[in-house]
Amino acid sequence: MFYSLHKKILASKQRLAQFWNKNSGDWHWLTENPVPIASLNRSLWKASVPSFRFYFLLALSGVISTLGLLAGSAATIIGAMIIAPLIGPITGIAYSMVVANRRLLRRSSLTLFTGVLMTIATSIAIASLIDLRTLNPEITARVNPTLMDLGVAIAAGAAGAFARSRRSIADALPGVAIAVALVPPLSVIGIGIASLDLKVTTGASILFLTNLIGIIFSGGLVLLCQRYGSLERARSGLAVSVLALSLLGLPLGLSLNNLLVEENVRRSVAYLISRRTLTFSNTDIRVVRVQPQEKGVFIDLEVAAESDSISERQVELVQDFLSAQLKKPVKLSVKVIPVRIFQTPSISSSLSSLN
Repeated sequence: MFYSLHKKILASKQRLAQFWNKNSGDWHWLTENPVPIASLNRSLWKASVPSFRFYFLLALSGVISTLGLLAGSAATIIGAMIIAPLIGPITGIAYSMVVANRRLLRRSSLTLFTGVLMTIATSIAIASLIDLRTLNPEITARVNPTLMDLGVAIAAGAAGAFARSRRSIADALPGVAIAVALVPPLSVIGIGIASLDLKVTTGASILFLTNLIGIIFSGGLVLLCQRYGSLERARSGLAVSVLALSLLGLPLGLSLNNLLVEENVRRSVAYLISRRTLTFSNTDIRVVRVQPQEKGVFIDLEVAAESDSISERQVELVQDFLSAQLKKPVKLSVKVIPVRIFQTPSISSSLSSLN
């Protein structure tokens, strides 16, 4: 019995091996080695040089990004990310950190710093010229960064460094630029400065620093794992990166917690209003905005209903109901969009009148 079972196992292994050898194809690409250090060094030096090409592309990217943000066009903002060359000097900083190349570090840092200043100045000029005061969702989305943005930056930095070290996947760099979105936060900083909005400027600055430090940290680790440089040389640079990430983790973690609390409260409010109140059960609830505050919750509703179908007294009763359910003071603001329904005669009536 055992001999028969052993023969069946061996036969299954042989069939599996034949199937694999027949359909596996050529797997030599699995043994692809990283590009030589001299080649990577030249590539990153070229990407970190403050050349006319770098500033010209970055200026165009800043213009496109600012206009896209002001217009609320996500497609335009993505186009600005693709042509932005900022990922080059940032990867240069990560590389210089792990190989302890101070000259390349100074060159990359200078290129990055001047590029950042130019992008912000471009955004300030365009925002001041157009003078749009309304902050659309594309702008406000980049004002409250969370730990999720840090996770995106770390993953994108690792992908960027890996793509730099592999010739066969260099085409992935535009995707990295889109994922990490370096230029839009700088444009939002300029918009915030032009509109004298400290909250917008501060939030976008934290988002850019999150992206920057996340890319440098993860990019350095990926390069180090591929035997570029050494842990001894990279020790001081990694220590600074970890310290910076720790400091950023405090506001990012607080922002994520506030986001989760706000979303949970919003879901509860939306359920209570639509399912537990007669006032809004038959209305079209368009928007539910919830802003947790120190002494309670501010709720902003936008509903579509017939004229005079909702009274001020009903809103007060709903406010008291929500306060009791949420066990905290609630300030309720309701915007009612009047709805008028016009109905034409039926098709059969129209045809008979024509006859």
